Amino acid sequence: MNPVFDVAGWYAPARKVPSPNGDARPANTTVDLLVIHNISLPPGEFGGDLVERLFTNTIPADHPLFADLGGLRVSAHFLIRRDGEVVQFVPVQQRAAHAGVSDWQGRARCNDFSVGIELEGTDHIPFTEAQYDALIPLAQALAQTCPLRAIVGHNDIAPLRKTDPGPCFDWRRVYVALPHLVTG
Repeated sequence: MNPVFDVAGWYAPARKVPSPNGDARPANTTVDLLVIHNISLPPGEFGGDLVERLFTNTIPADHPLFADLGGLRVSAHFLIRRDGEVVQFVPVQQRAAHAGVSDWQGRARCNDFSVGIELEGTDHIPFTEAQYDALIPLAQALAQTCPLRAIVGHNDIAPLRKTDPGPCFDWRRVYVALPHLVTG
């Protein structure tokens, strides 16, 4: 195990906020895919605790903007805030509910074999330097911990439903730092 991850799969530099929306991966599953997402709540607004509340099932469902979110049981393994803070919700050994209906190179149910990282942002606003400064070491540590074969966007595994991380995400920067990971 990589020393920045403990035996349970928690990343030492991250603030830990356990989500109830993680569970055991199927037996004998190899975690070999890293999926990049973006999220903001309300859409286009940054800061606050609403993403954390969504991932911990405590979002105020009585608010008109969030009425459709109240019954969702979603999470990601990680959230990287605009200031670069890394928050972890689910240990990497567990499955998080981040990808939904998805397929990668003929393998369905990407949650089973992937780690999900949410970047606080939108498709059309550039991500911050601090976010890349946090994402790259996290992805490198994951690559040392899991036999990652690829790093992809949510749009790559659910192209008819999702567009994130969007055109403002700097894939070149990530691939320079992680040249051994390929996309489809």
